[in-house]
Amino acid sequence: MKKILLLIFLLTSVETFAGGGWPVGKKKTYVKLGQNAIVSPFYYSPSGEIVDIRTTSLFTTSLYAEYGLGNRLTTILYLPFFVRATLNEVQYRQSGRVDKSETLNAIGDTDISFKYSLIKDKPIVVSATVLFGVPLGETRGGTSGILQSGDGEFNQMIRVDASHSFYPKPLYVSTYVGINNRTKSFSDDFRTGAEMGYTFKNKFVAILKLDVVQSFFNGSTSVADNGIFSNNTEYVSPSVEFAYAVNQSWGISTSAGFALAGRNILASPNIGLGIYLKH
Repeated sequence: MKKILLLIFLLTSVETFAGGGWPVGKKKTYVKLGQNAIVSPFYYSPSGEIVDIRTTSLFTTSLYAEYGLGNRLTTILYLPFFVRATLNEVQYRQSGRVDKSETLNAIGDTDISFKYSLIKDKPIVVSATVLFGVPLGETRGGTSGILQSGDGEFNQMIRVDASHSFYPKPLYVSTYVGINNRTKSFSDDFRTGAEMGYTFKNKFVAILKLDVVQSFFNGSTSVADNGIFSNNTEYVSPSVEFAYAVNQSWGISTSAGFALAGRNILASPNIGLGIYLKH
């Protein structure tokens, strides 16, 4: 059961590099308050098959912020400050036995990143990011001790983004590659993805994304599979996001993502809502 519970975290994290290859700008700020939810009775097994599980839910309230330390350097924070994880109650027909529902309310693991613009003010802009995953989450919650909001390991990721704007057309494309190192004998993984966005009448933005994670299978066999933090978790996940700029300072957004294929990952969509501020 423990390995199932953390599967829900894979699709609950909104992409934490909203700017692609572009820096946010010196002393500029972008802040987003987000709410994500996923409820699923299915997951992808280690062999990639979809199987039934005890219904699990995760509701994550998070803060995402970018601040320009300079014209090229941006600092980024992703803080899931309230995570509510639940297991639904199950009653067995033949025996009459009841597994009562359980709930965990806690802070989640937090990401702190620094993004540096390697190439800017060119047709293709390129940036490099160093991410530090800080294990602030709960690793043993609930009466059974199997509910979690984090994995207890400190990870580091190096990522490179490349982006192009088709100005004056309101269209952009972006792609990235990254290597994620995980401590405590967890497997490292390779990450890649792409996105395309189009702006309608300077107000409405539609974004299509694709994210892929491939394990290096170099972790210890003594580390149990436990979802997104497990050894050898893999997935292919498309998602869509729509944002509406109320004015130049703030707007609202909604998103949805799903794992088309995977291992040790929930087979249900993740829905997100957010409000963002720019200054």
